[in-house]
Amino acid sequence: MMLAQVIPSPSIDIEVLLPMLFMGVGGLLILTMTSVKKDLPGWFVTSWSVAACAGAIISAIVLWNQFGDDGPSSTIAGAVGFDGFSIFLTVVIASAVAMASLLAHPYLEREELEGVELHVLLLLAGTGGLIMAFGNDLIVFFLGLETLSMAVYILSAMHRRRIQSQEAGMKYFVLGAFSSTFLLYGIALIYGATGTTNMIGIRAVLDNQVIVEDGLLLGGIALLIVGLTFKVGAVPFHSWTPDVYEGAPTPVVAFMASGVKAAGFAALLRILSTTFQPIVDDWVPAIEVIAALTLLIGALSAIVQTNVKRMLAYSSISHAGFILLGVLAASERGTAAALFYLFTYAFLVSGTMATLTVVAGQGDSDFSFESIQGLGRRKPILGFAMMIFLFAQAGIPFTSGFVAKFGVIAAAVDSQNYWVAGVAMISAVIGAFLYLRILVSMFLQDPVEDAPALVIPRTIGTVLVSAVVVTILFGIFPGLLDGFAQDALVALTAGTP
Repeated sequence: MMLAQVIPSPSIDIEVLLPMLFMGVGGLLILTMTSVKKDLPGWFVTSWSVAACAGAIISAIVLWNQFGDDGPSSTIAGAVGFDGFSIFLTVVIASAVAMASLLAHPYLEREELEGVELHVLLLLAGTGGLIMAFGNDLIVFFLGLETLSMAVYILSAMHRRRIQSQEAGMKYFVLGAFSSTFLLYGIALIYGATGTTNMIGIRAVLDNQVIVEDGLLLGGIALLIVGLTFKVGAVPFHSWTPDVYEGAPTPVVAFMASGVKAAGFAALLRILSTTFQPIVDDWVPAIEVIAALTLLIGALSAIVQTNVKRMLAYSSISHAGFILLGVLAASERGTAAALFYLFTYAFLVSGTMATLTVVAGQGDSDFSFESIQGLGRRKPILGFAMMIFLFAQAGIPFTSGFVAKFGVIAAAVDSQNYWVAGVAMISAVIGAFLYLRILVSMFLQDPVEDAPALVIPRTIGTVLVSAVVVTILFGIFPGLLDGFAQDALVALTAGTP
C-alpha cells in the first residue's frame, strides 16, 4: 500500500507581513463596517485610513530594528523578501497613501462624492505596492502589480460627474492592460530561459551558468522593461501620463506620482539592478536610452503646456528619468540615491498636488495659469509652500530636490554613464525655466478679477506642512535620510520551505 507523500507547508513569518496586513485588512475592514453602517462619517474613514498607514509605518520601524540585528531574510518559501530596501519603501508608500487620504477628505466633501470607496482603493493600491516592494518572486511581484493597477484604474475614474475623469480611467485601463500583457509574457520567457521565476533562483543561474543561447532571456528582460517603464511613466511609454493626470482626481494624482512611482521603481531596482546584475551590460544600454529620452521629452514637453496640471505631469515624467539614473548605475550608490529621491519626491509632489487641490475649486477642473495667478498675494502661505516645492523640483540648493538630483547624477557618473548624466544636467536647466514660469505667474502677476477666496482645510494644511518640513529638512541636513538609504539595499535571501 502506497502512502501519500506529505508536502510540508512553507513557514510564514507574520511580522514580515504586518505592513501589508495593516493596509490590506484595514481597507477590507472599512468595507465591512460600511455594510453594517452605510453612512460612516468622513472624518472616521479618513482617520481609519491614516491609522492603517501609521500601523504599516510603525511595523516597518520595528522590522528595521530586527533587520539591524538579524540581517535580511525571507518567508513563504522565499517568495517574500525582508530587507532594508523593502522596509524603506514601506515607509514611502504608506506615507503616500496617508497623504492622499488626507487630501481626499475635503476633496470628497467639496465635490459631493459620497462613500468610502476612494479610501478603500487607496489602501488596497498601497497593499499592492508593498507586495511589489517585498516580492522575491516574479509571480508574487506580478500579483502585487495587478492589485495596485486595478485599484488605480478605478481611482482615476472616481469623479463620476467629470467626463475627463471617466476618460482618464479608460485610457489608463486599456494601456495598462497592454503593459501587463507584455510584463507577463516577459516573465514566461524568463522562466523558459532559467527554469524558475524566483529571483534568487534566477540570480543563481546567471551567477553559475553561461547561457549561450540567450535570446529567450533577453527577450524576457526587454518585455519586463516595457511593462515596468510604463508604470513609472518613462518615454516612450508615457503617453498616458498627461491625460490621466489631468483627468483623474487631484488627490489620486498625488498618490500616482508618489506611491505608484515608488512601487514601479521598487520593481526596477529589485529585478534589474539586483537580479539581473550579472548581465548588466545587456540591459543598461536600453535603460540609458529610455532615461535620456525621458529626461529631455519630459522637460521639453512641459514648457509648452498651458495647463498647470499637464505641465506638472510632464515634469513628473522628467523626474522619472532622473530616478532611472539610479537604476542604470546598478550599484549600491545608485540604489541609495534612487531611494533618497523616491522618499523626498513623494512628499514634494504630494505637497504640490495639495496646492492644486485648493486652487482648482469646485469641479476640480480649473488648472489654467489664471488659477494660480497672483497666488502669492491671494494666499501668501500657500504661495510660499508652492514656491518651496517648485524650488525643490528645479534642484535649487538647500532643498531636498537638489540633493536628490545630485545623488542620482553622481551615481551615473560613478558608473561611467557620462553622456546620460550630461543629458540630466541639460534637462535640469530646462526644468528650471518651467518652474520659473509658474513662479512668475504666482508672484509677479496680479490676481484675476473676482478670484475666489482660498481656504486651506486642516487635512490639506497637514500635508503642506509635512511636505515643506521634509523638503527643507533633508535639503539642509541630507545625512539624516541618506544614512537610512545607504543601509536600505536589496538583498536576495532564500527562504525556509
